[in-house]
Amino acid sequence: MVDVVVRVTVRRKLERFNVTTLPFTVRLYINNQVLLPASLVRALGITHIRFADVDLEYKGFMIELKGVRLLRTRHTDSRQFTIPRGVRELYGIGPGDTIKVLSIRPSVINQ
Repeated sequence: MVDVVVRVTVRRKLERFNVTTLPFTVRLYINNQVLLPASLVRALGITHIRFADVDLEYKGFMIELKGVRLLRTRHTDSRQFTIPRGVRELYGIGPGDTIKVLSIRPSVINQ
């Protein structure tokens, strides 16, 4: 008698962020970073830039961050950036807080 081993692979369907326009509401991660989904990065055409100017809104405050470094992973187009400590302390922004990203544009540092 021959033993036959059958392997069944089960693929999980992942719920993807399908964000293509700004403003975009996001929660701050525990490491004080903001995730920009790959669909948004592609739609804005910022896949190859390293630094950006970002406008945020938090509890009615308009915050402008200049020269923020966009961190990337090796295999995706998504980006992350860290909100600087001084800005976090000034406005009381902490992990888990909801912020609104109003605009992202390439910084002059890129040139």
